[in-house]
Amino acid sequence: MNIKKLIGETNAYDKKQALEERRPKSWCKSVSAFANGNGGRLIFGVADDDSITGLRDVRHDSEVISEQIKNRIDPIPKFDLVIQGGDDKEIIVLEISKGLETPYYYVSEGSRTAYQRVGNESIPVDARGLKELILRGSDSTYDSSISRYEFRNYSFTKLKAVYRQRTGESFENDDFISFGIVSEDGKLTNAGALLADESPIRHSRLFCTRWNGLDKAAGTMDALDDKEFSGSLVVLLENGLDFVRTNSKVKWQKAGEERIELPDYPKRSVLEGLVNALIHRQYLDLGSEVHIDLFDDRLEIYSPGGMCDGSLVQEQDIDKVPSKRRNPVIADIFNRLKYMERRGSGFKKIQSVYQSQYLYTDEMRPQFYSDKDTFILTLKNLNYKKGAEKGAEKGAEKGAEKGAEKKQFHKMEERREKILLLIKQNPHITQGEIMENLNLSRKQVQSLMRILNNQGQIRRVGSNRNGYWEVFREGRGW
Repeated sequence: MNIKKLIGETNAYDKKQALEERRPKSWCKSVSAFANGNGGRLIFGVADDDSITGLRDVRHDSEVISEQIKNRIDPIPKFDLVIQGGDDKEIIVLEISKGLETPYYYVSEGSRTAYQRVGNESIPVDARGLKELILRGSDSTYDSSISRYEFRNYSFTKLKAVYRQRTGESFENDDFISFGIVSEDGKLTNAGALLADESPIRHSRLFCTRWNGLDKAAGTMDALDDKEFSGSLVVLLENGLDFVRTNSKVKWQKAGEERIELPDYPKRSVLEGLVNALIHRQYLDLGSEVHIDLFDDRLEIYSPGGMCDGSLVQEQDIDKVPSKRRNPVIADIFNRLKYMERRGSGFKKIQSVYQSQYLYTDEMRPQFYSDKDTFILTLKNLNYKKGAEKGAEKGAEKGAEKGAEKKQFHKMEERREKILLLIKQNPHITQGEIMENLNLSRKQVQSLMRILNNQGQIRRVGSNRNGYWEVFREGRGW
């Protein structure tokens, strides 16, 4: 049996060497997490090193597994239990389907805990995540939910203007309902509230900072530019792009008859990154905002909320990340505004645009990072390598200086060796004779002999006029 074949194409799986009957939570939490996520497989009879160890009594274990799921998981998820292997080593593959009635709780002694999958761990769902699961279980999303705000109290002039500008068409009153902005009874959806000129959702803000240097070491005192924006998502997008444009450069160079533009950051990559951050952020997180942080060498776009399926983006092939939309209504509107594509190719687009740049190297590849609470896109400054070259020149100069110092040190060592040899050959040798033999100045000879004396390698016996030198090459100070 091959563990990879047992896992199949799913990225979500767990394995247990044996069924822990007395500790059902040890594996039932994974059942809850898989049901609350995109499904997954739990394999019993496999060691941590992926070796097949098998189970002693697979029939008994399969009955226990089935019974515990029915007793411990509420509501009961759809699952499939298969026994595989031969007579000597049999295992159980438990496949949990993606649940439609989320959240799925693990129940024990009166307590109910919902779990979610983050990376290869099953962890308890926090309050915000629980709200999201409840929405999903009711076949709803945050952005499609009806807000308490009345449509008649809000204007959408910016949305209408951008729609006209980018599509060439007028935004009609009927579009407010068909686009999912307004409900039939005249209430704004949360998507509508986020797109209103004066958005009443106060935590929908954008913080932009141009830092002086490579980090935030000195706090706001080290900020060259600092802006905070609120209002419609369309306004946040435009203001964010303007901030990056203002605080970055577009250099150019001539190649034959052509003029090649050399931007710090490709506009399309910045656009895709910021659109992704605004559309797919977790709006149930009331204590955070989208951030753009510009440093000398990079641009970082931070968005509250990780991947909506709980996966870690850094562990995936960027070209093959499946399209999962946390806020489908907003995503659809931005698609209508021609800011994004429905097929979810944003990550791939960011990367491919970078790769097409004149100054691109593999070390400049955009970096994607997520955990359960955070998504961060890092775009490298394509022109920063010019500064790096200068730094390399300075480094080379320093290296040359160190090399010269090292060379000088070896030269002094060589001279001291020669002085020791001359003294051994003639203990009564004078400084003048050493000067003549080695073609050194008196000052140089005096300095070298002072060092040798301080190190305990030579000693003067008797007076300066009638005395002689002793050499202590072995033992003292060498």
